Amino acid sequence: MSHVTAVSFSPTGGSQKGALSIARELDPNCSFLDLTLQPPAAREPFGPTDLVVFGAPVYSGRLPSPATARFSMLRGQNTPCIVTVTYGNRDFDDALLELAQLVTPLGFRPLAAAALVAQHTYGEIAVGRPDQADLEQNVLFAQQVRQKLDQGGTTPPAIPGNYPYREGGAGAFHPRTSEACVHCGTCVRECPVGAIDAEDPSRIDAAHCLSCFRCIKVCPTKAKNMDTPAYRTFAAAFSLKLRERRDNLYLL
Repeated sequence: MSHVTAVSFSPTGGSQKGALSIARELDPNCSFLDLTLQPPAAREPFGPTDLVVFGAPVYSGRLPSPATARFSMLRGQNTPCIVTVTYGNRDFDDALLELAQLVTPLGFRPLAAAALVAQHTYGEIAVGRPDQADLEQNVLFAQQVRQKLDQGGTTPPAIPGNYPYREGGAGAFHPRTSEACVHCGTCVRECPVGAIDAEDPSRIDAAHCLSCFRCIKVCPTKAKNMDTPAYRTFAAAFSLKLRERRDNLYLL
């Protein structure tokens, strides 16, 4: 293993944090390729002695389509990889299997996999996760991966999921914009899919919006919001339903 690279699509940071915590344990000098806002620049394929840690969120049990499109532009040369997805304490459904099956024909060889819990976009679910306990588990997992590499292990992990995949990949709620908007353009620049109108940031293209709520998180005046009765009712019920802490799943 000559070099480790973490590659993530991570609108609100959970998938990035998980992938990087694993990559840095394997290689403190690891590289990071953030595909959240744009496709990867042209680059040489990863080699057979590299290792790539992929990280992506789960949206309704699937990978979001921008993540699949941007990961699909990368190439490996029988490059070992770790596939990870983050989900908001409900279930990762088919997303982890989807990620493994996405990168394999691109020249990557899944050596390990993980389904990691992160704070859900909606409501108050898994607040603060990944927390310190999660990150410590990620470090132990990375050490097990290193041991597998050192021992010459090549067997791919058995990853749960179904094919054909379930419907999913996007959310149902689209942010609103209050009068506090100062048209600074932050949300326009930070939207992973360019769904926010540059001239009028209150206009969001619902057909392209991922419901990732990144715009809500980055808005400096808190103008972007989901302050609607329908959302509040849903979020309260969803938060109650998913209040029990779920464990991360690590597969070797």
